[in-house]
Amino acid sequence: MRRFWEQLTKSQKLIVIAGLVFVAAALLVQFAAFPYFEARQKVSGAITGSEKALRELATLGAEYGVLRRRSEEIRRVIERRPPGFALFSYLEKRAGDAGVKTNIKSINPLKSAPAEAYEETAVEMRLDKLTMKQLTDFLYLVESREELVRIRKMSVVKMKESPEYLSVLLQVFTYQALPPGGSR
Repeated sequence: MRRFWEQLTKSQKLIVIAGLVFVAAALLVQFAAFPYFEARQKVSGAITGSEKALRELATLGAEYGVLRRRSEEIRRVIERRPPGFALFSYLEKRAGDAGVKTNIKSINPLKSAPAEAYEETAVEMRLDKLTMKQLTDFLYLVESREELVRIRKMSVVKMKESPEYLSVLLQVFTYQALPPGGSR
């Protein structure tokens, strides 16, 4: 190899040295620089993804806290209720208190949704021939924070036969404890 090197002219030696430097630089870029920048980009992407996941976890944690407090509130309300509380009887009593019990056309249960120790119970109630005052009195009595009874949906239309009266369709819901065996 030494003999080969000594036979080369000065310009050929410069060309060989330049070629070796070029090959060494290409190898350095290929096996050191490119992997470094790719790894750096991957780490940067992983950090960005982790930051996004952390923000989502913080949001979910806050939502979980709200849901947990709401669940605790539901549990306290259910424990305060008298034994045997039923949404049907509650609505009939409130209709009697508002003087609209005779205006009830129908009360039908809606499909309930059990969730852990509680289930959401809902009924659809139809009332006919109500005045605006009767309706507002009844609505005031039905919604109760203390009993955790809410109106989910309401439809009010004037009656065709008697425009001075209203026909009302309500969806009312509450939560009740599931019996010890699980679901109903």
